[in-house]
Amino acid sequence: MLALGAPAAAQDAAPKTTPDTTGPQVVETLPMTPNRMAIDVRIGEHGPYRFLVDTGAQNTIVGSALAARLALPPGRAARVIGVAGMLAVPTVTIDEFALGRRSVYNLLAPLLDERDIGADGIVGIDSLQEQRVVIDFRKQVMLIDEARRAAATQGYDIVVLARRRSGQLVMTNARIDGVAVSVVIDTGAEVSIGNLALLAALRKRGSALTETTLTSVTGQTVPAVLAPVRRLEIHGMTISNAELAFVDAPPFGALGLAQRPAVLLGMRELRVFPRIAIDFPDRKVLFDLPDAAIPPPELPVQF
Repeated sequence: MLALGAPAAAQDAAPKTTPDTTGPQVVETLPMTPNRMAIDVRIGEHGPYRFLVDTGAQNTIVGSALAARLALPPGRAARVIGVAGMLAVPTVTIDEFALGRRSVYNLLAPLLDERDIGADGIVGIDSLQEQRVVIDFRKQVMLIDEARRAAATQGYDIVVLARRRSGQLVMTNARIDGVAVSVVIDTGAEVSIGNLALLAALRKRGSALTETTLTSVTGQTVPAVLAPVRRLEIHGMTISNAELAFVDAPPFGALGLAQRPAVLLGMRELRVFPRIAIDFPDRKVLFDLPDAAIPPPELPVQF
């Protein structure tokens, strides 16, 4: 989860996306680790470059070495808010950022080290705001389409209407071991991360804790604790026997979620679903359920 914070002054103009005249496109995801996805992107006439796809990142990020090779024009100084803290970074301006046939213009992109990112950069939601992103874990492909083109709910088992906070979609009809929780889909996180408000609520239920360390794409590290959870329920769906990492991560504060139980739902748990779709304009998150897990309508879903 990454957010661009003060003193990053507002961009001169909001990013703009080319209108789609050719219909949906499929972008193949590239092999990374089992819990990370990347796609090929182009910057102007250059590329392709391998960028991670992070629906938890508010801003598209460019690797410092890549920005230097392309001589991208510098922007204003900024602070990047990551899971392990805040970091002052330079930014660059990207005139054209292309995902397949679709281009986004006038992006202000923070710079991070490629060694920390594990790729040439990160695709953030500033490049995805007018679109629906479909992640098909079975086929290992991603479909990017303008939401107005996409059929509203066709083919999906569960549709969840989310709230918008700082560009993120937050699902509120969720519970973890009986605790009401806000959920943000975060494809950039390999593990799911809970905040301290959720940890405090779960400790009352006697959850066992294990110490660990989380490493952010900013290169920073932070102590955390791991705890198992028996049931993660979202809109009638249940993921059993998940494990969360708990840390006082600044992104929760940036989203106004520091004082109430919340979780950034990472790839380890998301891969339970064969396919998910994140429809940013319509504020919907859509899920396919494993065939064997679809019960009669009156029963809860179990995994």
